[in-house]
Amino acid sequence: MQWRWITLSLVSALCWTVTKVAIPLLAAAAIDQGILGHDTRALVGFTVAMVVVGGIQAVVSGLRRYGAFRLAYRVETDLRQQLFVHLQRLDFAYHDQAQTGMLLARANTDIQAVREFLMLGPLTAASLMVLVAIAVVMLLQSVLLAVLALGSLPVLLVAAARFSKKMGPVSFALQHELAEFSGVVEESVSGIRVVKGFGSERMQVRRLEAEAADVQGQALAASRLRSRFLPLVDFLPAVALVMILWYGGHLVLDGRLEIGQLVAFNSFILMLIWPLRMSGLTIAMAPRMAAAAGRVDEVLATEPTVVDPPHPVALPDGGGDLRFEGVRFGYHAGPPVLDGFDLHVRAGEAVALVGATASGKSTVARLVPRFYDVVDGVVRLDGVDVRDLRVADLRSQVGLVFEDTFLFSDSVRANIALADPTAPLERVERAARLAGAADFVAALPDGYDTVIGEHGFSLSGGQRQRIAIARAVLADPRVLILDDATSAVDPSKEHEIRAALREVMAGRTTLIIAHRPATIALADRVVLIDGGRVVAEGTHEELVATDARYRDVLAHIGEHEGRVPVVEEDVA
Repeated sequence: MQWRWITLSLVSALCWTVTKVAIPLLAAAAIDQGILGHDTRALVGFTVAMVVVGGIQAVVSGLRRYGAFRLAYRVETDLRQQLFVHLQRLDFAYHDQAQTGMLLARANTDIQAVREFLMLGPLTAASLMVLVAIAVVMLLQSVLLAVLALGSLPVLLVAAARFSKKMGPVSFALQHELAEFSGVVEESVSGIRVVKGFGSERMQVRRLEAEAADVQGQALAASRLRSRFLPLVDFLPAVALVMILWYGGHLVLDGRLEIGQLVAFNSFILMLIWPLRMSGLTIAMAPRMAAAAGRVDEVLATEPTVVDPPHPVALPDGGGDLRFEGVRFGYHAGPPVLDGFDLHVRAGEAVALVGATASGKSTVARLVPRFYDVVDGVVRLDGVDVRDLRVADLRSQVGLVFEDTFLFSDSVRANIALADPTAPLERVERAARLAGAADFVAALPDGYDTVIGEHGFSLSGGQRQRIAIARAVLADPRVLILDDATSAVDPSKEHEIRAALREVMAGRTTLIIAHRPATIALADRVVLIDGGRVVAEGTHEELVATDARYRDVLAHIGEHEGRVPVVEEDVA
């Protein structure tokens, strides 16, 4: 917490309040004693005092404002960093259901709303101090005039309470609509290739127009509420000023009030306008800030389900022996995808997981690095339950090459060295050579320092895939998982990827989630999954010869790819 800056802001606000109230009192004394009393020395003295107090007021006003803004921006930065770190900690189950656009809105629009409110905090505190100080001074000088001047405050408090009650739901709805708007923009930009490919630009524009209209509607509803409340804040001091001039003027004419005191009272009334406006603005913004803070807190309060164990154990030396024992798992409390799944992958062995769509092949791969935790059963790596290991230790020993390769808008070197950003160039180049990427990287304008575009779309599918393989190679994992690693590659280039994979897989425990028979042929053993469990295993040739279900799966794959399945040339 920024206690020093909070203290500075409050002390500055207190000093600002004292100087703010002191100037009208000094002016009153200058009028009554200096001008009306024909005392030049007193007039000069009070004038100099007002100049000095005004200078002090200017200094503390600057400190008060700077402290308020610094505090707000510091909290905004800390909150944004905290939210980002927490999003990194949250597991796949959360991100499966959370919309990216909604999360972006929380990290931007909602946090900005909190910051804007925090900026007003010290400023509003100073305004309230001025309000209290003015009330005390007025009461000490004339109770009746003070009552006339401040009599409208109860009306304002009632109006503020009603305004705040109505503004809360509108502000919450506005923040929600802003999040929906961000979601549409994020989806449209991220999927721009699909949008253009299907010529659906107009449809996306209509979606955006609908969301923008919803935002406009809620914003106008909030503006209507403000337009009814804030004018009251300006009107009531004007009424008080009329009352003071009317009654105070009579007191001056009757000789019961000095002219300087009347001038001071008028100044105090005018000074009330700013505190009341600040208070009104704060009241107006409070519901939106509360809604925004609640939405941010909703994310921060979500606890990850995949966490380090209370007493983690160290992963023993080993070659990546992998066991699934009675594993049962379903997504988001849904029906089980795996039910009684048992599999042993020996250290250094390559096993291909084959099955129909939604049979659970990719799910098996996701349980190894604890993207999700099993419901029942256990997954062991070199004899240790993966839930007994630190998540970072486990994932450092599992390399992944996904079907949909994601590359960052960074250099080729940074993308390959993702697991170890400090890796020397020699290690990066070696990983690229093993992945068959060295030649095309060398041909890039700046070699390994070439910055690739967003998601790596400036590269071909095969080039992206080879960088992904190099990334896994540099991590030097015990277990390598290839999740449809060649499905997005042009078949004419697939043999190059397979050649790279053979070299990378040598002596390394490998799980291959495969559809193409040529990729299946990379495995030492093939496992057929059906109904969430292993139903057959053996070599590709053995299963083709003995298992009708395996042949059916390959036949469906062949039909999907538009070619004749399961012939010897496919696996050569």
